[in-house]
Amino acid sequence: MDWGKGIVITLVVFVSLMVGLVIVCVKQDDIHLVTQNYYEEEIKYQDQIEKMINANSLDYKVLSYDNQLKKVDLKLPVGAKGTLHLFRPSDARLDQKITFDISDINAKAYDLKSLKPGYWKVKLTWSENGVDYFHEEKINI
Repeated sequence: MDWGKGIVITLVVFVSLMVGLVIVCVKQDDIHLVTQNYYEEEIKYQDQIEKMINANSLDYKVLSYDNQLKKVDLKLPVGAKGTLHLFRPSDARLDQKITFDISDINAKAYDLKSLKPGYWKVKLTWSENGVDYFHEEKINI
């Protein structure tokens, strides 16, 4: 075999490999963005920072996760209203949002046994007495 045939065979194999990789990449449908409206949320991020500062200034822990019972307890005062966002970074289809309104003094608990095991972010957004708050915890179910 001479040099010309070797170069042609190498180029054909390389082009075939590239075409195959492009086809595989185009056919993937399980790629999910973290959020659909990324740019709007980026502009609002300063408000998010202020909510986090408000939550960090509280003298009590607002969210606790019990790994054995697989539940999240909200320890918020009466009158707090907000959203509990269960965020799965690896698959946006598993995300859940739970709205709550604390109307009694007992802690509010949410069962997480139905969630798929793995890494989750629990994002808690609430308001009380006209002040907005945000707290985030990373959990492993």
